Amino acid sequence: MQTEQFAQTFDSLKSGISRIVVGQNELVDGVLVGLLAQGHVLIEGAPGLGKTLVARMLAAVSGASFKRIQFTPDLMPSDVTGSNIFDRQSNSFTFIAGPIFAQLVLADEINRAPAKTQSALLEAMQDKQVTVDGTSRTLPAPFAVIATQNPIESQGTYPLPEAQLDRFLLKLTVGDPARDMERTIVRHHANGFDPADLSQIHAIVKPDILVDMQRCAQAVRIDDAVVTYIVDLVRATRGDRSLELGASPRASIALLRAAQVIAASQARDFVTPDDVKPMALPVLRHRVMLHPDAQLQGITADERIIELVKSVPAPQVALS
Repeated sequence: MQTEQFAQTFDSLKSGISRIVVGQNELVDGVLVGLLAQGHVLIEGAPGLGKTLVARMLAAVSGASFKRIQFTPDLMPSDVTGSNIFDRQSNSFTFIAGPIFAQLVLADEINRAPAKTQSALLEAMQDKQVTVDGTSRTLPAPFAVIATQNPIESQGTYPLPEAQLDRFLLKLTVGDPARDMERTIVRHHANGFDPADLSQIHAIVKPDILVDMQRCAQAVRIDDAVVTYIVDLVRATRGDRSLELGASPRASIALLRAAQVIAASQARDFVTPDDVKPMALPVLRHRVMLHPDAQLQGITADERIIELVKSVPAPQVALS
């Protein structure tokens, strides 16, 4: 696949999702970038802003198999991965696959399950396989986890550990839509739209096309100067006085992958610093930890990352 075809398909997928998910363009862009960069996405926002709907729409327009896991305090790891069940007729154990064996998995309200259950996703997200009773099983391709969490509620929730957060390529935050967009949403429902019924939504592509798009994005060229810029930007988080914990080299790789998708979505086969800058916030915000003094001053991680992007000099790259 060439970048021109990539850009056309990207726009078609975005338009297909945006017909239903109104007023959340950044969210739609983010989940597409995460999927095509072969990563996973964490979406944080208050209830009712379309977090679950965008995941279901992404599966619908991409033709990918979809499973939803509702995370609750009593959810067990085997409820996610599956387990071996003894079959009396055959006198042997049979593996019953869990919902993780889908191409697109929605981990809804992921922070409501304890760390033991959250950790069941670690191997799947990192190695795209699941090991149960010593046997490893490969997950389908493409494979992506879209997780949601509510930033307001704290009762009955378990904060995601740093190791889990680092597995997410992007963390997207969802805000309220503009007044006109909210009016459009309400009008859709007044006209009979049912978000629970997406049976009339037809797939725009097939899953194997998504795999081709992932390969196309990974083949996008990136100059050594831009690689250095990405590394310097990530390393700047480790030297910032307001941050107690900076981002790891995995963040540099994530920023590279996301920038490649941005470049391909604009029909370019090379990355520029302007492809990197807009992805710095969603790639880094969940990988840094504020110093307690900064928290007392009311400083946020997003503010520090924005300042770092402004302070790290970007190289000049020829647009050819």
